[in-house]
Amino acid sequence: MDDARLTPPEPPPAFREVLWPAPLGWALVGTVALMAWLALAVLDPRIAIGGAVAVLVVGVVLLVRTSPRVEVAGGELRAGQAHIPVQLLAQPQALDAQRTRTELGPRLDARAHVCLRGWIPTAVRVEVVDPEDPTPYWLVSTRRPDDLVRALAS
Repeated sequence: MDDARLTPPEPPPAFREVLWPAPLGWALVGTVALMAWLALAVLDPRIAIGGAVAVLVVGVVLLVRTSPRVEVAGGELRAGQAHIPVQLLAQPQALDAQRTRTELGPRLDARAHVCLRGWIPTAVRVEVVDPEDPTPYWLVSTRRPDDLVRALAS
């Protein structure tokens, strides 16, 4: 019997979000592609179209690949490349836009782990209770802070 069939499927994540760029970020990629087309149009229209399409494809791929994912799954919180077991976290707090600005400004601890996207006004702050970890808390941008807090609490 095949071992792959005996392994139960992993449950779906309790929370998953991709921190996509704001509409302005996508528009800038289109603008750069248009500028490439204009710059290459004097050479040959086919080269201009090819160059613009190449710039557009590369720009979209870069935006997609660099957009961090925030996820609670398998007993871990993942924010971009970083991850931490949920049992080492306590007191998740949903932050509105004003509290997020305060936490990122005068209240920010330089040792905190921050997964921030400036175009996302809300965030979640969660304390790290691991005595071996010098990081006091994580501050993670999210468009759905209440959902992330619920996922961390469950």
